[in-house]
Amino acid sequence: MISMPRVESLLVRFPIAAAAAYVALIVMFLFITISTTLDVLERRGAAGAALEILERLDARGPGRAPAAQAAVSVPPGSPFIEGGTASLAGAALLQRLVTATKRVNGNTLSSQVDVQGSKSKAGFITATSNFEIDPAQLQPLLYDLEAGMPFLFVDELVVQAPSASTQGGKLRVLLGVSGQRQGQK
Repeated sequence: MISMPRVESLLVRFPIAAAAAYVALIVMFLFITISTTLDVLERRGAAGAALEILERLDARGPGRAPAAQAAVSVPPGSPFIEGGTASLAGAALLQRLVTATKRVNGNTLSSQVDVQGSKSKAGFITATSNFEIDPAQLQPLLYDLEAGMPFLFVDELVVQAPSASTQGGKLRVLLGVSGQRQGQK
């Protein structure tokens, strides 16, 4: 080990080396201090962000809707099929189905409404439609029916691929949808 008097004699003999060592120690201590301070500030910011997320999660109760869902657009209209009687509600359902089919350039071949089916006691009305449609338009039609108002549920979907005798390569589709009828007031 180097004795202290020997180090002191070296520093006295080389004052520039002593000054350089002193400046190097000061720079090293400053670097360590700044680095530690920045690390503490970074951890404090991360803790604050985590606390903010925790507060948002705690504020969201089971009965309250989150703020992110408030920005979701809801299509206009009633979620129920409107109509004073089951026949009028069936006609409204059939009109919704035919209008959606025409919107995607489909050709309705036949349609029927079932107001006396197994679901009728629960307040549901079912409509079945047979139509021709371009293959690329089937997905937009199904989205329009299920995402729009009133709420409709696809109960049956049978798709027949175009045959050689079919003009234009259109799909032949049998589609059964149902919707809940507005209760009597």
